[in-house]
Order: sequence, then C-alpha cells, then structure tokens
Amino acid sequence: MRRPMPLNPEAKYPSRRAYVVKVRSDAQPDELAGRLENLVTGQSREFASGGELLKSIAEDLEANAEGKP
Repeated sequence: MRRPMPLNPEAKYPSRRAYVVKVRSDAQPDELAGRLENLVTGQSREFASGGELLKSIAEDLEANAEGKP
C-alpha cells in the first residue's frame, strides 16, 4: 500500500530568489561586469567582478532573511 507523499510548503527554489544576470557586452572572462536583477522585487545592482556579483546575491539573501525590503 502506497502512502501519499507529503507536500513541502517551502519551495526548493522560491521565486524571491530568482535573478537575471545581465553581462555587459564588453565583459571579459577576467573582467566580469554587468547587472544583477531580482525578478520579484525588481531591484538591480551593478557589479564589476565575479566577487561583486556573489556579494550582491549574498547581501540580497541576507536582507531577505532579516525581513528588509
């Protein structure tokens, strides 16, 4: 007898954490540059390196965890 699979109310990939990464046309592998946009909030941030891109995502996740807009 099969038991029904429980549904998890928490999405594994919530929309709040969906982003668009737009890379500048003049970006190079060692000079990554562009803009990160959150699909839900519409907020965008410029980045001038891979490190800045990751920092922007981390800051957005931290702000969401703290309940900041």
